[in-house]
Amino acid sequence: MPTPLRTALSRTVGWLADRRVPRPLRAPLYRGYARATGADLSEVRLPLQEHPSLGAFFVRRLKEGARPIDPDPQTLVCPVDGRVQSLCAIERGTLLQAKGRSYSVRDLIGGLDVPELEGGISWTVYLSPRDYHRIHTPERCQLVRAQWLDGSLYSVAPKVLARRRVLDVNERVSLELRTERGSMWLVLVGATNVGRMCVLGLPQGSNGALRTPLPFDRGAELARFEMGSTIVLLAPRGFATFQPGLQETQAVRLGQPIGRYA
Repeated sequence: MPTPLRTALSRTVGWLADRRVPRPLRAPLYRGYARATGADLSEVRLPLQEHPSLGAFFVRRLKEGARPIDPDPQTLVCPVDGRVQSLCAIERGTLLQAKGRSYSVRDLIGGLDVPELEGGISWTVYLSPRDYHRIHTPERCQLVRAQWLDGSLYSVAPKVLARRRVLDVNERVSLELRTERGSMWLVLVGATNVGRMCVLGLPQGSNGALRTPLPFDRGAELARFEMGSTIVLLAPRGFATFQPGLQETQAVRLGQPIGRYA
């Protein structure tokens, strides 16, 4: 399918998802969505009928305490719900993903050279339509730079990533998060039907270093996807190691440890 048509279809789906649903139809519609995708309705904060559109339900908030943040200050916590797609080292400027597919770090984060990432590590986590779609910070930090990057809207399902380049081709937002230990990079990758990504406090399309960095506490909400997608978290050399026992294809939840600080 040509990219313009794919993009147009994704935009159309987004437009439909924003259409207001009559109140009596909301709960049945969202229950049907949950049955089809496996979404857990027991943890949704608001009554189903309080979500005016399917798009609003996609970015539903969770009940207080549904995603506790690991209290150990030596752990780096997962910023999303999803499934681990890849755990890999950063070598010779590339990430080596599943099935041997490699990605240029420079291309992925928006054409910037970040020598500190050489020798570091990365986590790739896939969010399916069933998952909570809000993205939180893995550590107390300041958002100091953002790059909004145009691109395609291919699916980011694991079976698609295994056979074609997607992560550095799709629309994405690259965020530099400065912590007390140094900077991490969090890349939000758009996908089919997911052309919209929102970062709290940041106008869409903002590029470059922020004149006034935005502070976030550990585990605070940072951004959101419209429907499912993928995030790539990159840590510089000497910053952290993978959490012992963490494996590719493993389901993970926001707030659980995915790394330990070095």
